[in-house]
Amino acid sequence: MPIEPVALFLFAHQDDEFGVFERIATLRRQGVRVACAYLTDGQTAKSSAAQRNAESLAVLAQLGVAPGDVSFAGQQLGIGDARLPLHMEAAGRWIGEWIDGFCPIEAIHVTAWEGGHHDHDALHALAVTLAEERGLLARTWQFSLYQAEGLGGPLFRVLAPLAANGPVEATPISWAARRHYLRLCLSYPSQRTTWIGLFPFVLLHYLLRGEQALQKVDPARLDERPHAGPLYYEKRQFFSWERMRAAVAGWRAAPSP
Repeated sequence: MPIEPVALFLFAHQDDEFGVFERIATLRRQGVRVACAYLTDGQTAKSSAAQRNAESLAVLAQLGVAPGDVSFAGQQLGIGDARLPLHMEAAGRWIGEWIDGFCPIEAIHVTAWEGGHHDHDALHALAVTLAEERGLLARTWQFSLYQAEGLGGPLFRVLAPLAANGPVEATPISWAARRHYLRLCLSYPSQRTTWIGLFPFVLLHYLLRGEQALQKVDPARLDERPHAGPLYYEKRQFFSWERMRAAVAGWRAAPSP
């Protein structure tokens, strides 16, 4: 019996999958198994972890992902939303063991190094470092969610890869798929407030560009600020680049267990 190849997707939050709807659907059509992991628990003041988990499970099921191939590591490890940089050791250990549980690995996908959300950047650093240790860098891809390079105030861009992260591999998305993915973006009722801000930009993306954009990863970028000027999570006063740099450097310097 042939061994089934698997593509891995690492998300910080339940709904981050909106950045790779097309990639997941394409891989499933090609017969590649897809496994997903969420590294924060999703709990917020207005939504429970269970509700957010259920929303993402329902969306992923529509893309062809089996429920048994979805792991909620953040809930298991007690890592709260917006707290991933504070739990690098535990998250890194879990991700390493998770990756090692699959073979052969077709590809690894992780949130981009872009300064949008500090959980996204922390997860990127973890995944890239662990992929490099396992000789999987050539199969590791990053996907943009949102970032604020060169923008003032609270403004940000959605699904807009940073040039500093290298060449973009863009795949056109059919109009039928674009409509389907826009409907999926409305499948997160617990995150209604967030999606009021995100949806218009996602809609414009599908109307004007309509492509799945991926970039390779580079461990050297982990020593660099994602982009010049204030990062989005700095503008919102959620986290700072100095704290991010320290968290990543501290974890990478720590001896392996």
